Amino acid sequence: MRKPTPDDAELLLRLYEIRRDPELRRARQWFLTDFKPASWMEIKLRYLTHSDEDRYFRMTTSYWEMVGTLVNRGVLHEELFFDHTGEDIVTWDRCKSWIAEARADIRPTYLYQFERMVEAHQAFRARMNATFLKSRTAAPAAPPARSAKRK
Repeated sequence: MRKPTPDDAELLLRLYEIRRDPELRRARQWFLTDFKPASWMEIKLRYLTHSDEDRYFRMTTSYWEMVGTLVNRGVLHEELFFDHTGEDIVTWDRCKSWIAEARADIRPTYLYQFERMVEAHQAFRARMNATFLKSRTAAPAAPPARSAKRK
């Protein structure tokens, strides 16, 4: 994998700035706390009605689909992104129960970039956690050498 570049850092910071937008912040909070649909049909009938909830739903899902596209296409260094967030995983978890129904209704690739990014992120975390735990169970490092006292 390529090393992250200053352009990757700039893009990551820009995405963070976008996340700080008050409207998107409200949308993400709503999606993670108040949005609890039982099915895609409920989403269509209850939330996709030109209301605040409609806007919040679309803002949140389209933001993460956009980020997924940037990460999956290599525009943004994936490990640099994965090192700093976990909200994508939590947000995707809220989509799992209705995504198959939505894809059957809309298109088979609906939120596919988002899903692929989260799968890669979870695999990255598993690798990083295993490496970290392995390093913790390895033989302890020798204590640092003591420096001679000066007179």
